[in-house]
Amino acid sequence: MKKIISIVVLVFAFTVTAQAQKKGGKMSADKMVKKMTKELDLTADQQTKLLPIFEAQLADRKAMNETRKAAKGAGTKPSKEERVKMKKERDAAETEMNTKLASILTEEQMTTYNTLKKEQKGKGKGKEKGKGKGKGKKNKE
Repeated sequence: MKKIISIVVLVFAFTVTAQAQKKGGKMSADKMVKKMTKELDLTADQQTKLLPIFEAQLADRKAMNETRKAAKGAGTKPSKEERVKMKKERDAAETEMNTKLASILTEEQMTTYNTLKKEQKGKGKGKEKGKGKGKGKKNKE
């Protein structure tokens, strides 16, 4: 009986933990502005200017994700040319975003922002490809 109760408690704990991790992944424009305010000490005017920029960025990302999901659902993979085009579009969007941010933030804030962005990108590079979400190719032996 004790074993059954222990197993039920463990299953419940893992379920709650997994659901909490799923919910924590999405960022809203408000959360992005609050995070930047905390990290960069933004003024109220800067916050007001950044909010619509982040809302537009999130809408663009959502549209790109929907397009990608639709193609994946149809079973089609993008060609090399399409992947190159998508990467160029992402790079152009990032450059445009940085230009907009530079027009709103001070030089000191922009320097701090770039440092934080590099650290964040560095966290993702440490992960092994194919690990974590069960995706990727299996090793052939």
